[in-house]
Amino acid sequence: MPKIEENVETLIMPIIENLGYSLYDVQYVKEGKDYYLRVFIDKKEGISLEDCEKVNNAITDILDEKNYIKDQYFLEISSPGIERVLRKDKHFKDNIGKKVCVSLFKPIEKEKQLIGTLENFDENSIYVGIENTSDNKNIKEKTISKDTIQIDRKNISLIKTVYDWD
Repeated sequence: MPKIEENVETLIMPIIENLGYSLYDVQYVKEGKDYYLRVFIDKKEGISLEDCEKVNNAITDILDEKNYIKDQYFLEISSPGIERVLRKDKHFKDNIGKKVCVSLFKPIEKEKQLIGTLENFDENSIYVGIENTSDNKNIKEKTISKDTIQIDRKNISLIKTVYDWD
């Protein structure tokens, strides 16, 4: 995690928790010519616009006072959403056994996107159970097998949970 994100997270976490929310993540990104500080908050009942406004009002002055970010930026407060980006070990731990979509920088078995079950993780890798389906034309039945694939964390461009809409 970049230093700005770490500093901001350490600064605002107690404020956010004191308001009754949990801090899911902090991201500082440049998009085009603009910089964004994105703060993702959560609570069991979900996040409303009023929750975002309350957190915004509570952290704006202290962020300005500490001045960790020298560039002009936009502050965005939001929910992590129903399909959540996994960036931290805590995110991985909380989602073991859940369905994830992994986007890769370099393909694995000719695929740059894999969907499967997050089975485990360590400092360097994640382990995803992938369901493989194959049609046996002679028997006319579909067989399904599950393989666990080890993915180097450096090869992951994005990993997020997958919500089953059915």
